[in-house]
Amino acid sequence: MRLCLCLLVVFAGALTAQTCHDLSVDVTATLQTSPAKITISWPGDANATAWVVYKRTWGSSGWTGPIASYGAGATSYADSSVSVGTVYEYAVGKQLASDTGWGLITAAIQAPQKDSRGKVILLVDNTFTTPLATEISQLEEDLVGDGWRVIRHDVSRTGTAASIKSLIVADYNADPSNVKAVFLLGHVPVPYSGELNPDGHSNHIGAWPADGYYGDMNGAWTDSTINNTTSGQTRNHNVPGDGKFDQSVIPSTLELMVGRVDLANMSSFSQTEEQLLQAYLSRHHDFVTAAWRPQERAVIDDNFGYFSGEAFAASAWRSFSPLVGPGNVASGDFITSTTSGDYLWAYGCGGGSYTSASGIGTTANIAAASLDVAFTCLFGSYLGDWDSDNNFLRSPLGSGALTCAWSGRPWWYFHSMGIGEPIGASFMETINDPPLSGFANNGVHVGLMGAPTLRMRYIAPAGSPAAAQNGGSVDVTWTASTDSVGGYHVYRATAKLGPYTRLTSSAVTGTSYTDTNPPTGTVWYMVRAAKLQSVPSGSYNDLSTGVVTSVTVTGLPPTINTQPASASVAEGATATFVIGASGSGTLAYQWQLNGSDIGGATNSSYTTPVLTLADSGNSYTCVVSNTAGSATSAAALLTVTVGGPPPGGGGNSDGGGGGGGGCAVDRSSLPALLIWLLLAGACTLYLRRRA
Repeated sequence: MRLCLCLLVVFAGALTAQTCHDLSVDVTATLQTSPAKITISWPGDANATAWVVYKRTWGSSGWTGPIASYGAGATSYADSSVSVGTVYEYAVGKQLASDTGWGLITAAIQAPQKDSRGKVILLVDNTFTTPLATEISQLEEDLVGDGWRVIRHDVSRTGTAASIKSLIVADYNADPSNVKAVFLLGHVPVPYSGELNPDGHSNHIGAWPADGYYGDMNGAWTDSTINNTTSGQTRNHNVPGDGKFDQSVIPSTLELMVGRVDLANMSSFSQTEEQLLQAYLSRHHDFVTAAWRPQERAVIDDNFGYFSGEAFAASAWRSFSPLVGPGNVASGDFITSTTSGDYLWAYGCGGGSYTSASGIGTTANIAAASLDVAFTCLFGSYLGDWDSDNNFLRSPLGSGALTCAWSGRPWWYFHSMGIGEPIGASFMETINDPPLSGFANNGVHVGLMGAPTLRMRYIAPAGSPAAAQNGGSVDVTWTASTDSVGGYHVYRATAKLGPYTRLTSSAVTGTSYTDTNPPTGTVWYMVRAAKLQSVPSGSYNDLSTGVVTSVTVTGLPPTINTQPASASVAEGATATFVIGASGSGTLAYQWQLNGSDIGGATNSSYTTPVLTLADSGNSYTCVVSNTAGSATSAAALLTVTVGGPPPGGGGNSDGGGGGGGGCAVDRSSLPALLIWLLLAGACTLYLRRRA
């Protein structure tokens, strides 16, 4: 449901707003925990005559509302129909004569931490498998440290999009509940699709790059109907059977977030493609480990303005406010601002070409700069067709930025990043379910330049992790995060890249943890700092990128805790011997009689056959073993008596023995024993009388 369709009923007017900022609402959230309440606030607007508020649970498809409608002057909405730990999405609309302005926010009270984010399929251009082996290995470790499981494929840049898609589909079908993302690293084959020109130029109609194809697991992508060769670039030509698809709009909802780091054919840079990728991966590592942490502020360089109501830069105003706070968003020059200061976000738009945007600069300008900004958006004609040489949309990734998106046709929606979601979730909402009706919604050309797994905030991780075996346990230690954190969680795996299982039920407030039941062999431990982030969008429980260490846990040989006890039983009974032992892994038992193995006696207890006087004096021992060694118990001696237990034995012949060891008598033999005793007594009396 597109929100502005609803507003056609709610709003009406006659005049026109004049700026992109007029067509946005700067939304933030404040919280109350008990009773739970989220208050959505926005600045007043003297030109607004009515306000509405919509709501949905984050991730659901349908909006509820309007849940509130106000006249002029409204500046907040208090929602008490919320629960701690649940994430909600709100949309606030305002009437501006004939236009409507919108703000969106994803808000929560203590949104839960995410130990696991699912599986990411990492597709690596095999041109870089060897030269960037160290950097790619670090990337995998960083992804695992943020809760991802990595499925890696190294592929040829000369392959087909269909062959790449088959790898993705196979991985997805093997685990559809957990596979969440596709990360394209290098010049992985580029799918093209459609007969479209979202920039509006007649010489640019045809197939555009369509990475969304890699995220659609069940849609029908055909190559049989489009026949168009009018574009000025042959890349855009699309004819039946050429490997380029027919669809201009995604044929079904995408299941996977997709992002691409591709710096091929960027000759405006002095560095080679390999060097550019190497620098990007180094920057990525610095960001996710908080070694590089740009200020939480945003700059907007708008060279289009209102543009007949399309207001391309409105996507930046409405997204950035809930991310960094409206007081930290300002107009400014894209390149000048991000080279003279550090920014978390930057947006720029202007009349474009493949290699430039008016009022912003050129690919060569970006190449000559060193951008100190993490997340960027650029918009202008032609440059959204990003698989072109020296493409302007891809250029920020070669100069220090981590992502870039063509936001304007359609608008992009980044507000979910404010509550800890990765930018790939913004890609999914933009292409699958854009909240507002807009030009080119659901277009196949929607694509993310950069890692789809990146989040907006990262806690400084713990340092110097170490693990050491201490008897049957492992002691894990680390140094504290440089941030103020609530504690640490510890995870364990049997391989460096996981999967990891959390061991701590609640955060450890110190800098050590003891694993009392480690498996044997090489064991990996991960430590992640934990913190409740209080931000303009509310609060969420966050985790740092994990740091890992390993230890080889050797098996502990058996230790006998309870020795089998000697036993005294009557002839005709049985005796049971019990041993108590501990040690690593599975323990094996072998009982012995007078030093020789007893067949089949391989449990922690052993019961003799029916005993005779000849068995008296036998010695019973048990050998306990595992992969680390063995231990032999002390000998338990057996005494077999005639007429019952010896004096002082008491009437209870169950045996005894401290702490689980001991001997027991089979009571089923007692009736026969009593008859024997009676006969013996009668015989004795008879003999005495004869004497």
